[in-house]
Amino acid sequence: MSDLNPDAAAYAGKLRVRVCGICLQENKLLLVRHSHTLGNTAFWAPPGGGLHYGETMQACLRREFAEETGLQVTVGRFLFVNEFLQPPLHAVEFFFEVKPVGGTMITGTDPESAADRQLIQEVQWLTIREIQRIPTTDKHRTLQHLLSLDDLLGLPHNFMA
Repeated sequence: MSDLNPDAAAYAGKLRVRVCGICLQENKLLLVRHSHTLGNTAFWAPPGGGLHYGETMQACLRREFAEETGLQVTVGRFLFVNEFLQPPLHAVEFFFEVKPVGGTMITGTDPESAADRQLIQEVQWLTIREIQRIPTTDKHRTLQHLLSLDDLLGLPHNFMA
């Protein structure tokens, strides 16, 4: 039996397609702190969430940023793909560069979850040093070995707009 947070049980036992945003501003990365999920005490990750049938990745990312952070964003270039596989959770995550263009930052909610079952606890801009101080098990795999926030921006490519 796993130590999966019961509030995350809706995501278990199925493959999810997620779209996530790398949002940098003044040498800080925008991150969302979730309550514990599986094998951790908290879970820090870039904003993002599940892609709905018929929704474009860009529309999903704009919706997720609004829901989780209160910010309106423009979606830039595709950066990378990450596969998260830690049974019973499995997700394929597409990361894009995003820039805030409006809204007011808040600690948002996940509309699919009841008010008393929310995983989102905090939204915060963090420096590379602050991210490095978070225990490895408490942060998204893409954040675990960063030497610089620029590491998240990858190399230029031409296969996706």
